[in-house]
Amino acid sequence: MNDGPQPPRATLPARCRLKSQREFRRVYRRGRRAAGRWLTVVGLRASGAAERAATAPRVGLSVGKIHGGAVRRNKLKRLLREAFRHERHRLPSGLDLVLIPQQRPERFPLAELRSELVELVDRLLARREPRRGGGR
Repeated sequence: MNDGPQPPRATLPARCRLKSQREFRRVYRRGRRAAGRWLTVVGLRASGAAERAATAPRVGLSVGKIHGGAVRRNKLKRLLREAFRHERHRLPSGLDLVLIPQQRPERFPLAELRSELVELVDRLLARREPRRGGGR
């Protein structure tokens, strides 16, 4: 029997993930990059104000074989998803991110990943938009 309020589920819903190769390619081609000690973030904002307000921030992960075997790569992915899950409430809606861990021999601390993720996203969003076209 259910006696009280249930704690929120500690999952990352499917709507918060980049899934297709097409979505990843779009972020890589049109997005901006910011690198830190632990990771590189490639981010792309939705184009219209209505789109930005309607969608939660989404994340995709890119962990290459340079990071080691499958066990280490999967551990890195779990850490990156956890960092995003904890910090997504601080990220603006309508933002697609691809997280790429830096190659480091030591373990990746979750607390530092969380703070660096927010810092790098802030750095991405603080940059001015490049001018498009030559018209007046």
